[in-house]
Amino acid sequence: MSTSRRTTYRRLIVLGLLAVTAVALVSAWLTGPRPGGRMDPASTSPAGTHALVALLRERGVEVVVADSVAAVERAAGPDTLLLTAETHWVRGEDLLRRLAAVPGDRLVMEPTAKIRDALAPGVRAGPAVLPDGEPGCDLREAVRAGVARLGPGDGYEPAGGQELTRCYGGMLARYRAADRTVTVVGSAEFMTNGELLTEGNAALAMNLAGARPRLIWYAPRHREGDGAAGATITDLLPPAVGWVVLQLGVALLLLAFWQGRRLGPLVAERLPVVVRASETVEGRARLYRSRRSRDRAAAALRTATLQRISPRLGLGTHPTPTAVITAVAHRCGADPNAFSHTLFGATPDTDDALVRLAQALDEIERKVSQS
Repeated sequence: MSTSRRTTYRRLIVLGLLAVTAVALVSAWLTGPRPGGRMDPASTSPAGTHALVALLRERGVEVVVADSVAAVERAAGPDTLLLTAETHWVRGEDLLRRLAAVPGDRLVMEPTAKIRDALAPGVRAGPAVLPDGEPGCDLREAVRAGVARLGPGDGYEPAGGQELTRCYGGMLARYRAADRTVTVVGSAEFMTNGELLTEGNAALAMNLAGARPRLIWYAPRHREGDGAAGATITDLLPPAVGWVVLQLGVALLLLAFWQGRRLGPLVAERLPVVVRASETVEGRARLYRSRRSRDRAAAALRTATLQRISPRLGLGTHPTPTAVITAVAHRCGADPNAFSHTLFGATPDTDDALVRLAQALDEIERKVSQS
């Protein structure tokens, strides 16, 4: 093979590899997942809505993705439908007034309290519900979709005498105001990629979002407006929280009144303050006997005897054993060894020995007191 043919062959191989690499990169970019936030029309994640937007465009609906209120104002017209979601990013009364002034119908998804008051003033939030899947109404879009799983969310009730059509347990509500149709849905989960194929979710989402030839999709990903004018804690709390707190407060007051100690007038009462000495002695004796504490019983008997005879012998408060034995022997006229064992001897090993020790101590005390 000549040199020119080798060069041409190598160039063809390199060009083929480059073409295969380019095709692989383009395919990966086109088919790869596109991350994004919840209700993001460009996101292919389970929380995104790329699938719904693609279906609407295939159906012939012009979907305009607006990333600001200004873009919504530019795209809106009498025959457009404004879908608002993730509206907790919208801050400031001025932006709310501008959104409310946009012409066309409205599809308000999971509105905060301020967004609901501005874009759907004909409804008020009711208790949270989890619908059973049946529409339960005669709304054409819901009847055509049939059973759908919207997901947990708020229910809605009429406000100010507004005539309201409620479906799916009140989670989907619609009413007419002037020349526009306002639809409020308490959960946007059924529109996401992860839930679109469940039951009739896709049909319901396309029926609601594809009602007009042009759909303005406004689901801001970043904060828009005055940062200091965001939703307060009271806007984020469910409406029933106030009643729950009030009921808990009343229950707490009733419990405090029931369990509270009510003090009355003082009442004089005679108490048994006189206790006979024999009862105390018998009680301590039974306690010592139950625990077989002969050592403590013997020590208590000897200590009491020494405390009573020491003043009679003319000894101090803490006399030594030798001084006590000598004084007792001198007073009684007996051998000191006879009193040493009784006053300072070993602990009795039986109950009988303890009784004999008590009798001997009484005899010594009697002789000292009579001498």
